[in-house]
Amino acid sequence: MDGYNKFSIRTDLAIESHEMLHTEEEGAALEGIKVTVGEENVGIRLTSIEILNEEGSEKMGRPIGTYITIESEAMRDNDTIAHEEIAEILARELGKLHCLGNDDVILVAGLGNWNVTPDALGPKVVEKILVTRHIAPAMPQELKGKARPVSAISPGVMGMTGIETLEILSGIVEHIRPSLVIAIDALAARQANRINTTIQMSNTGIHPGAGVGNKRKALNQETLGVPVIAIGVPTVVDAATLVNDTLDRMLDSMIQETEIGSEFYSMLQNLAEEEKYILIKKILDPYTGNMFVATKEVDAVIERLSKIIANALNIALHPGIHLSDMNRYIEA
Repeated sequence: MDGYNKFSIRTDLAIESHEMLHTEEEGAALEGIKVTVGEENVGIRLTSIEILNEEGSEKMGRPIGTYITIESEAMRDNDTIAHEEIAEILARELGKLHCLGNDDVILVAGLGNWNVTPDALGPKVVEKILVTRHIAPAMPQELKGKARPVSAISPGVMGMTGIETLEILSGIVEHIRPSLVIAIDALAARQANRINTTIQMSNTGIHPGAGVGNKRKALNQETLGVPVIAIGVPTVVDAATLVNDTLDRMLDSMIQETEIGSEFYSMLQNLAEEEKYILIKKILDPYTGNMFVATKEVDAVIERLSKIIANALNIALHPGIHLSDMNRYIEA
């Protein structure tokens, strides 16, 4: 194994981390972790994972807090009715992560590189946010309490600006003093079927670029001085993880078709993780460390997903404005 590190599954989703942990613990109840699962409607699944203490945090490898996941195959499709329903659910669940006052200032940060489609989710969302902080002092009386002061920014990535995202946002936070920062970013999943079909929200902040191995400084309450809600969608899957899962399924199928007790059967049963990792390295070299896979229709899907998230934020942050009004305000 010289020259090889232990193969590790890469995922930004708490729900996948819990699934892997649950498998390792053979289905046992996990101390310090509370999971609630429900069906919002046909085809829309809502999962809430609460990490309650340090024990749960250590097991999950994530900070203490709440992680809410919405899953639906309809996110990939051009289904306007389903998208509006998902946006309404997302807005409702957002309210559970942080209680906002009528006059609270909110900063929405769209993380990512707008020149790379799978990473352009954050900037695309910001394009559709109803920003109102600049007009708040002149807002008509009838809109008082119905439209909060909201600002939005796409800070770009360090490779474009030479500046850490944290440094940019720290300066903005210092000057506008928001009550809440909402950061939107593209994520990485371990299961291909979750690409573009899953939205995760959490009140624990985010490490920009962590999903593709470019871990930057964290954006959270400790670093920014204000609460940070992170919203993300997995738009890529790590190629090594994809190959590993495919190899696992192939081995399981081969074991089922092999005579029990035979030499080949024993070899398949005893194939170690390290041996699988060597196979994966040989298949993917020289791209193992930086190869990620996205869907071919990613440009259209990112546009739909950005609209779902932007609509959810707009109706959550501006309680007096209905979803049906949003397109009119944004286009204006």
